Amino acid sequence: MASVSSDEWRAICDKFTNAQNLTVVESCNDPDNDPFRSKYKARELLREIYCSLKSFEAGDGEEEEESGGESGVQRPVEPPVDGQTEEAFSQGFCGDSPAGLRAAKLGAVEYYLGVNHVDTEELSAGQEHLMNCMKLLERCRVSSENVSLFIHVRNQLGILWAGRDETETAQGFLETAESIYQRYMKEDGSPPFDMTDYFSTEENLLTHQERTKRFELAYTHSMYYLAQVYKNLGETERAATYCHSTLQRQLKLNQFSPMEWALNAATLSQYYITKGRYMEGRHCLSAATVISGLAGDVPSEAAAQESETESERREQLRQKRAEIARCWIKYCLNLLQDSKKLLEDSIGELDTDRQEEMKRARRLEEEEEEKERKSALLFGSEDTFDSIASLEEKVGCLLPLDFNEARAIFLVGQNYVTQAKEYFQMDGYVTDHIEILQDHSSLFRSLAFYEEDLERRCKMHKRRVDMMEPVCNELNSKYYLMIRRQMMFELAETFNEMMDLKLTLANRQDDSESLDSHTIKKFNNLCSASAKYFQMFLDSLCSPEGKQPEHLEEEVLRPALVARFRVARLYSRLICTAPSGQVENLDKSLEHYKYVVQYCDTHPEAVATVETELELSREMVGLLPLKINRLKAKMTANN
Repeated sequence: MASVSSDEWRAICDKFTNAQNLTVVESCNDPDNDPFRSKYKARELLREIYCSLKSFEAGDGEEEEESGGESGVQRPVEPPVDGQTEEAFSQGFCGDSPAGLRAAKLGAVEYYLGVNHVDTEELSAGQEHLMNCMKLLERCRVSSENVSLFIHVRNQLGILWAGRDETETAQGFLETAESIYQRYMKEDGSPPFDMTDYFSTEENLLTHQERTKRFELAYTHSMYYLAQVYKNLGETERAATYCHSTLQRQLKLNQFSPMEWALNAATLSQYYITKGRYMEGRHCLSAATVISGLAGDVPSEAAAQESETESERREQLRQKRAEIARCWIKYCLNLLQDSKKLLEDSIGELDTDRQEEMKRARRLEEEEEEKERKSALLFGSEDTFDSIASLEEKVGCLLPLDFNEARAIFLVGQNYVTQAKEYFQMDGYVTDHIEILQDHSSLFRSLAFYEEDLERRCKMHKRRVDMMEPVCNELNSKYYLMIRRQMMFELAETFNEMMDLKLTLANRQDDSESLDSHTIKKFNNLCSASAKYFQMFLDSLCSPEGKQPEHLEEEVLRPALVARFRVARLYSRLICTAPSGQVENLDKSLEHYKYVVQYCDTHPEAVATVETELELSREMVGLLPLKINRLKAKMTANN
């Protein structure tokens, strides 16, 4: 490049500084009717810098490149396979030639022009400039002077193609950025130049510490975008790994927004939970809770009324902390449910032999827990790690094996239910509020599994009814039909479970005739309540004229046939001393059993969804008429 006077170079540096200030600072204050005003001004300054650099290069006798964008002749450039990068690697990480540095500086301007066009929603022009940067970098070896530019431009192209749903193309750019970082750190590792150093006077150059931080942040961005790419490609395990590492690096670099970071960590916990990795899930949630606290206290309602800014901040903090609370609820619920699946026998009761076996295995598991923790990816610095560890100690991550352990998990979940409902109230958040209620109900149901006292277990199910029934009856089916169906079915099943518990208690007596009238009435009320809600569910499937559907849609096929089967079973179990009442109940029971059989005979595709229920229904269709005839004969003889 031809000799450049200090005044000329300082003028270029000043223009670059002004362009950066316009892009980062001034653009935040642009009016709504001219949102890109500052960025357009920055673009003009970048064009001037580019022209100056090209004139210096031309003055040096070098052949002028035909660069794209407004700074040169545009021509379409396809995404490269990036084989040039591997060639650059093979040459080693060493200082670049003067020509390479000149190309890198021009490439940096192309990069900033590309970002500018993307920011102003001119994606095609942005792509042109970014690809021109890539073309200029073909003349460079990867070195400490330009490695940051190598990574940044690939990050931007990855974002650009991901935004077009060209996920695999984005993947190629981002994975190359990752490999450049890893090879550079392995073979060189010195604090690399930042791209702003290209256009800084000597006294304004960044320190080694600042360069290192910016370089690490660029790589953190590569990992963040790769996490999104792998998620979109269905590679969930890789996506989770990259997401976890990104969060860890953001904390280490102190480059994060507390609430955004906390929500991302809480969301990641849900992946670990579905994989049964409760230690990692608990750690993510504990970190999310602690880091969210860095956002400060929720402004008071009075302060929110006085200031629009405080009102928005209050709303955001309350909502996001409530969302984290909901993630905690899922953690506790899944932990209880996974344990229940392992401990229950063929009829859904606690398998005590399996319980003892798991307790023996638990002792070995506890011995290995500390080793596992050390190998896990942990969050936090010295300032936050103790707080995170302290919160983790308050909730277990091992599957509960008895009532006391299950109750400890339940109480944590119930505490977060209270927190979540404070924000997601019925007035304004109907769907969210009901989902939280359903989770609360499921927490009670899971805890009841461990309770040996059947009366206390029945009271837990009664709590479920008390929280669900009023809401279900108040919901407008016109707007919340699916939710109301879910609640009706759950209420029916809950009453059914209570009825089974009462039946088990009754069976401990000599026979039903020894039950007092109060107990019989209670038993029958539970049967009737269950049948009522199952019938309400079935009625919700009818046409406005009340006609039963000839064909059940796939999403309601099994629930509808199971509801029919359960109603049939309930009518047959009602305790009635009068033979005429027994015949009436058995006739209703037979009617519902017949429906299950006839529907499956007419729609063979339904058989696989209710094999057990269908087999029992066929059996009862054969047996019940005999029983009904005997009762009728007995009635005739008595008359």
